[in-house]
Amino acid sequence: MLFRDITEQRRAEEELRTLAADLSKANQRQNEFLATLAHELRNPLAPIRTGLDLMRLRPDNVAAVAKVRDMMERQTNHLVHLVNDLLDLARVQSGKVELKKTRVALQDVIRAAVETAVPLIDEKRHRFTLDMPETPVELDADANRLAQVVGNLLTNAAKYTPGGGSIALSVRSEDGSAVVSVSDNGIGIPPEALPTLFEMFNQGRHGMDYAQGGLGIGLNLVKRLTQKHGGTVSVVSEGPNRGSTFTLRLPLAPDQPQAPQGATPDAQSQGERGPLRILVADDNQDAADLLAQLLQSRGHQVSTVHDGTAALAAARALPPDLALLDIGMPGMTGYEVARALRQLPDLEGTVLAAVTGWGAQEDRKRSREAGFDHHMTKPIDLDSLNQLLAGIKAA
Repeated sequence: MLFRDITEQRRAEEELRTLAADLSKANQRQNEFLATLAHELRNPLAPIRTGLDLMRLRPDNVAAVAKVRDMMERQTNHLVHLVNDLLDLARVQSGKVELKKTRVALQDVIRAAVETAVPLIDEKRHRFTLDMPETPVELDADANRLAQVVGNLLTNAAKYTPGGGSIALSVRSEDGSAVVSVSDNGIGIPPEALPTLFEMFNQGRHGMDYAQGGLGIGLNLVKRLTQKHGGTVSVVSEGPNRGSTFTLRLPLAPDQPQAPQGATPDAQSQGERGPLRILVADDNQDAADLLAQLLQSRGHQVSTVHDGTAALAAARALPPDLALLDIGMPGMTGYEVARALRQLPDLEGTVLAAVTGWGAQEDRKRSREAGFDHHMTKPIDLDSLNQLLAGIKAA
């Protein structure tokens, strides 16, 4: 009779089964995420489409058009936030996010975060309390990214708390760390969801209240950005309908003199020029025409073209004060147009701004190397555009 030890074989088979189960679970989460992404994108697109139909049917009804316009602005901003979250997560996962750390007062970061969440808090009629020490709690941190982290936690609390609920944010120093706690009396978190709540594609609360929406990436982004600051994030919940508390712990800045900050650009000088000559180049004709109309409404002289070769010819024929160039144009790319323009003596004073959907750090670097003065991501923010125009007029 022949005996054979099959212990190793069984162990290998068990490991394979475990691996297959883990891969299946990850694949299921990814599929759920993609389905949720489609759902979340359709949600704001539906009222935008309906609003366009309403404006077409009732173009002379000023009150109706104004109401639709406000709605479309809100829904567009929601779309922009969704896309920005996706891009941020992709950058963090690939290690392409570089924190711009300076000495900051945590209280200032918190105030900036609260400003982003207040509209939703007010909309749902929540009671909000803020408890911060008067003495500055100083950190070496990227103020914008840290405000994004706290803002995400506040938005989550507002989203998953039924109307008229309570949200509290507190700040304290403890054992060399700054501690930020965001508490709510909302729908809570099931015990089985807590261990994986910060994982990518997690939809931990959707089973309880799917109507609240979300992509399941916000908390993963919170965790990754917090870790890049050398901190930790944790959550406590006593279960469904018992609320939750998220806690950030971040290292306090060492006791040293505060590094001098770069001077913030002052208000624009008084000697401004008149209307600007502006060239808009984009192969998306609708985008180019609408941007041109917006600039013309500000009194500027605007010409539009829809490919790179035409952009170069138009700039040569009538040198603009500002050229807003799409990157992905046919004929010549925006990079190629920028390089060509920088070789022309008559256009030395022209300000070049890249207008593109690509906004990662390497994309901005490539724009600078091509000769662009500014890099603006689509959709263009009106405040950023006004700041750019004011700067050129004041030069």
